[in-house]
Amino acid sequence: MAALRPRAATSGGLHPVAVRRGACRSSSFCYSPCWQLQGNIFNGKSKCATKKLWSTVSGAKPDDSEFESVDAPLEPQTWEGSFLCGLLKNVPHIFLVAAAKQLQELSNQREDSLNRWEHSIGSKEDCLHRRIAEMKEQECQNAIEDIMYMLIVYKFFKIEVPMVPNLSKLISNRRLQLWPPRETDLESIHGPEVLELIREHLTSIIRWVHRNGPKINRSTLRIKRLQFGQIYSTSIMYGYFLKSVSIRHCLELTLTRSQEMLPPIQFLNAQFTSTQKQEQQEVVGGSGETSSSLKPSSVANPHDLKGYMMGFDPKTLQLCAKLRSSEASNLIEKHSWALFRENMELNRENDEVVILDPSSLKRLLLEAIAFGSFLWDVEDYVDEIYKLSDS
Repeated sequence: MAALRPRAATSGGLHPVAVRRGACRSSSFCYSPCWQLQGNIFNGKSKCATKKLWSTVSGAKPDDSEFESVDAPLEPQTWEGSFLCGLLKNVPHIFLVAAAKQLQELSNQREDSLNRWEHSIGSKEDCLHRRIAEMKEQECQNAIEDIMYMLIVYKFFKIEVPMVPNLSKLISNRRLQLWPPRETDLESIHGPEVLELIREHLTSIIRWVHRNGPKINRSTLRIKRLQFGQIYSTSIMYGYFLKSVSIRHCLELTLTRSQEMLPPIQFLNAQFTSTQKQEQQEVVGGSGETSSSLKPSSVANPHDLKGYMMGFDPKTLQLCAKLRSSEASNLIEKHSWALFRENMELNRENDEVVILDPSSLKRLLLEAIAFGSFLWDVEDYVDEIYKLSDS
């Protein structure tokens, strides 16, 4: 009988950890040739070898492209995240290779700690190795969240849109103005149907802020910072939701087209049975009526994305809106906190009012929706190499 896998700890208690390995899915992060071209750089299994590369990278000259800044509101807290941040600033062409290598190493480290615990079950070292596995699980999760965040930053880097830093750096006399808005660049990552839904979302939020905030004029909005952060986090979730729904919609459209091209087996069997009966009647000279051939059920025309969403039942809606991993949930909270809160003491009692124009609000919400869409992609990619924790 196969040995039972020990359980590693997370903040929510112990849970089974299933490590899944294999080739990553086809995505914007997969560059197989890079492994062959740059693999000799990352062959070392220890951190010492990688740190030597870090010292080399630190002395490298920045890329000569126009977009050099990769500043983000959330600073990496682990060595892995800081290393990737340095690569992105200096040698971005090997960033993805290094990130994939880090993910595989973390997966191996976690698996090794679990194997040692498994082999120690029943011995005096059981408690020790269990505690080591728990600590390694937490250490790996922190590193994974930093790697995921840097992969999201990399996606903003690719479309040449710098992320908005902590708002305290931009607010002067309680007024916030973001320029240039970069709306076209942030909208370019979405398809036409998704973009239509995003614009409806933005319009509804701007109207809500106008209706609930103090009346000044139509070109000025006033909103409290904590409330602003909640709207931003909600927009991240909306971008994540739209990405999930659009992929599900494309999959169902593909299946529908396949069913239209290939008739179902029940229809073929009915056609065959009907033909057999007709031939038998012709042989015996019968003149009775034959049963009409069964036709496949007509397939309804697929709805557009908005109509598709409107047809969701509550269970399907909840499934698409639910974050798949606790790492993604933590990232949304950390990123929103780093963007909107100047210090840990910010609460409802000392919450300040932010004054901004509709274009600045739209810029931030477009970034939030893009963040959510990128988060879905990154989460899907990372989970293929390093099994994430269920939310």
